[in-house]
Amino acid sequence: MRIELVKRPQQSALFSALSPFIAFGLTIATGAILFAALGKDPLETLYFYFIDPLTETWSLHELAIKAAPLILIAVGLSVCFLSSNWNIGAEGQFIMGAIAGSILPVVFPDFQFWFVLPLMLLMGIAGGAAYAAIPAILKVRFNTNEILSSLMLVYVAQLFLDWLVRGPWRNPAGFNFPETRSFHEYARLPEIWAESGRAHYGFAFALIAALILWFVLSRTLKGFEIKLIGQSPRAGRFAGFSAGRMVIFAFVISGAMAGLAGISEVSGAIGQLRPSISPGYGFTAIIVAFLGRLNPLGIVAAGLVLALTYLGGEAAQISVGLSDKVVRAFQGSILFFVLACDTLIHYRIRLVRPNTAPAEAANV
Repeated sequence: MRIELVKRPQQSALFSALSPFIAFGLTIATGAILFAALGKDPLETLYFYFIDPLTETWSLHELAIKAAPLILIAVGLSVCFLSSNWNIGAEGQFIMGAIAGSILPVVFPDFQFWFVLPLMLLMGIAGGAAYAAIPAILKVRFNTNEILSSLMLVYVAQLFLDWLVRGPWRNPAGFNFPETRSFHEYARLPEIWAESGRAHYGFAFALIAALILWFVLSRTLKGFEIKLIGQSPRAGRFAGFSAGRMVIFAFVISGAMAGLAGISEVSGAIGQLRPSISPGYGFTAIIVAFLGRLNPLGIVAAGLVLALTYLGGEAAQISVGLSDKVVRAFQGSILFFVLACDTLIHYRIRLVRPNTAPAEAANV
């Protein structure tokens, strides 16, 4: 006996709309069982996960800081995924964008003018886009698997960052700690409401990027091209669209958004480069993209939800004593249930028994 997935002739519009909510509810139920199995109070743990981070004004600012890179990266990934290009290396593009944008305040610290920050943002965007172009070019030119190449480049970026902050870019006045010099005031992303918290304009960039890409995907010919090539490359060729150019375009846009997220993070929330500047934003953004149904506006809501799990996970580790591994497993279960719900909406499960009729006939 084997299990087959049979494509449904028609998908339920109701369940398609409810799928993210069902997945989130299943995640909550699974988390409660997991926490109870670990000897924790499920209700108390879920409270620290989803309610406690929303009770203070400063927590809302922290929520915006966590959500900004997730939303920026995820809206870029939505372009890739809608065009059937699987960019799994946004974490590396995030890091390379942060490195490229940090050249001015780290290498030229005396270069202090009002236009330093805009240049840093542009350099961050260019750095992320250039790094994302590597797996795109390899796919177009040599037909390499973009999943593997983009993922492997993440580790290259992480090791390159680690080498920089421990070597040539290490702060000479930093008591030998592996970090760069702190960014000067002209290289810092300003705070939105400085009197009430430290949320910076990276969150505004995320909202603007989501609106722009929503308009492009839903109201322009380029958006039609992205979706058509993603759904049917053959139909795209008949329409005169180039699949190769789309690979480059999708990866460059995705990398640019990740690079902007990277330089916004280090110039806003962190203020310098360190060996680790991301808790895994590039990978979590994949969950955000699918939880938002690859719609930039839905991604904004999904980014806030996943950012809440980051803050809640930190609160649960401190208040309840959960381990970091449990927190990551809980976050990963969200993606599992999102994909599972979407799969069951588009396919039905069929059990197939082995056909024994020919053997019986032969025995006769």
